Amino acid sequence: MGKHLITLTVNGRAEEAEIPAKRLLCDLLRDDLMLTGTKRGCETGTCGACSVIVDGRLVKSCLMLALQARGAAVTTVEGLAAPGELSPLQQCFAENGGLQCGYCTPGFLMAASALLAQNPGPTEAQVREALDGNLCRCTGYSGIVASVLAAAEKLRGH
Repeated sequence: MGKHLITLTVNGRAEEAEIPAKRLLCDLLRDDLMLTGTKRGCETGTCGACSVIVDGRLVKSCLMLALQARGAAVTTVEGLAAPGELSPLQQCFAENGGLQCGYCTPGFLMAASALLAQNPGPTEAQVREALDGNLCRCTGYSGIVASVLAAAEKLRGH
């Protein structure tokens, strides 16, 4: 199997990489593009730590081949705010106890970001449903849910 040249846009920046056909998107992001916020957790799509947004859709990057992202717009946790700054969502996670060890946090931030892009005024039940594909072993989820609800209010200007 040879290598394939792909181009994609990651966090608004055009990227080009020569990759083997079986290269996973999470490995391209972490190892080739040095965007280490995308975590490799379970490698089965269960934990959500590797979640990114591809063409506006939340995906588990450990289940997606990098070739499938050819020509796509990919957003990672690094793309949620300008360097050295926090997005309103990230700020709300910090203020509302939405993280502890932090390993799962990028995946939760991406899932929440995808939710808020589609539904700027979610209910608690909708937040819980949107985050259902992400696992956390530390927080008990209440701080995460509170963080997303607070961010929704902040983003709506309340």
